[in-house]
Amino acid sequence: MTTTTPAPRTADEDRLDGSRVIHKAVGSRDDRWFDRLNTAFVVLVVLVIGYPLWFVVIASISDPQAVQAGKVWLWPVEVTLDGYERVFGHSAIWTGYRNSLVYTVVGVAVHLALVLPCSYALSRRHMAGRTAVTWYILFTMLFSGGIVPTYLLVRNLGILDTMWAVILPGAAGAWSILVTRAFFTQTVPEELGEAAKVDGASDLQTFLRIALPLSMPIIVTLGLFHGVGLWNEYFKALIYLSDRDTFPLQLVLRELLIVAQDPSAGGGGGAAGADGDAGSIVEQVRLASLIKYAVMIVASLPLLLIYPFLQRFFTQGVLIGSVKG
Repeated sequence: MTTTTPAPRTADEDRLDGSRVIHKAVGSRDDRWFDRLNTAFVVLVVLVIGYPLWFVVIASISDPQAVQAGKVWLWPVEVTLDGYERVFGHSAIWTGYRNSLVYTVVGVAVHLALVLPCSYALSRRHMAGRTAVTWYILFTMLFSGGIVPTYLLVRNLGILDTMWAVILPGAAGAWSILVTRAFFTQTVPEELGEAAKVDGASDLQTFLRIALPLSMPIIVTLGLFHGVGLWNEYFKALIYLSDRDTFPLQLVLRELLIVAQDPSAGGGGGAAGADGDAGSIVEQVRLASLIKYAVMIVASLPLLLIYPFLQRFFTQGVLIGSVKG
């Protein structure tokens, strides 16, 4: 049996292998420290952002005196659901939920119906006057008519005390149009539309059958942004709506919180007695503190529940639409 003796290694080869081993060891050590610092930073960010949310949750079911005394840190103290009972026992809460849901769904549909066709048209190079239209839209981001002219316009349109007073003003945002225009420019190239035209497709068919199916990330992003704005809307409702049956949830919660914090409201929070004695006022203040935190949870819960299902599209849409041009 013949054995082969390996050739002797040169000094240069030994030095090269040694430097590689040292470089690998140093690189691995640096990588480990980098990962540790990244982990510590992410944990710190989660604590800074997540703890206030957690505190609101536990404060909404804790005794208000314990919250004010600083005894509530990580877990609820003397659990009570009086705040939620007062909030959900208010008859207007469910009407506000219904109205906010209608305003959000219809408003998002109107927003997408206006923004998507406009943005697609502006992203096509063969559209005549697209530069002038883009500058006209950009101008609206810098200047607006103001509150009084807008109110007069809404009144003259005859949509006061209707859901359209909340939905139509600001239905097509300039920022949304510019971002979506950039998305279509990057995602749906001109060559794709030209190929569709060769096959006999019109511009409308190209938009409906090619551009829209490729635009789910930006559609979800626009819907989430605009939907959150409509769900949290109360200023337009405060100005344009006077019929309580049309109040959105945020306006109902605002009134409920104001009444609960005002001991002279005559039992609006259900706690102050007619004689306004000290015990009733103390109970009113206690319920006001509970209602304050419960209102935050009630208003935010629907968005917190729906966001995880849209996060994948939302992240992709933000990244793709982040370059404007």
